[in-house]
Amino acid sequence: MEYNTDRTQLLMPEYGRNIQQLVEHCKTLQTKEERNEMALAIVEFMGQRNPHLRDEENYKHKLWDHLFILANHDLDVDSPYPIVSAEDLITKPRKMDYPSLDNDYKFYGKSILQLIEKAIALEEGDEKDALIQVIANNMKKSYNVYNKEHVQDDVIFRHLKELSENRLDLTGLDTLDKSKIYYATNRNNNRNQNNRNQNNNNNKRKNNFQNHKNKRR
Repeated sequence: MEYNTDRTQLLMPEYGRNIQQLVEHCKTLQTKEERNEMALAIVEFMGQRNPHLRDEENYKHKLWDHLFILANHDLDVDSPYPIVSAEDLITKPRKMDYPSLDNDYKFYGKSILQLIEKAIALEEGDEKDALIQVIANNMKKSYNVYNKEHVQDDVIFRHLKELSENRLDLTGLDTLDKSKIYYATNRNNNRNQNNRNQNNNNNKRKNNFQNHKNKRR
């Protein structure tokens, strides 16, 4: 009886020993034409045995990379993709620079800073005023998430002024409730509520009238 401990080590156990043995046999073929033909068949077989890989991007490329890993990077065949080497697998990827914020208000995030720059670039007018008020509203939400406490609107206005280097100023407002965006939103909400109430009253009158007619019959 042959034990697994006595067999060749599986370089990628998820493919199983049968595919590993096919790769080893492919390496022994005499001509490159034969090896190319068998390598292509092995890749197709690997794809059939692991259909979930087809949902991944460039899955064919990944299968060919796995073929060379299974061959311990010692397989002379023509690959349709750049051949992966052992050095490629052990080379650490370049460290990505983490974006840093050079201010004391990191909890607002970089998107808020980008919106502030966008608002600064806009010409004076309703669009700019609305964007500034949207920024202040989102700053308040971010502050509350980070600090887990209620923040006064005047603190948000002061932070906005500092982050924009005094180019965006809402300090003339007492609260965000008096800004145009809140006023317009509340007015629309009130109008919608009034419409719903009116529709409910109309439906009630219709039902009462119908009930009255039914009783008279």
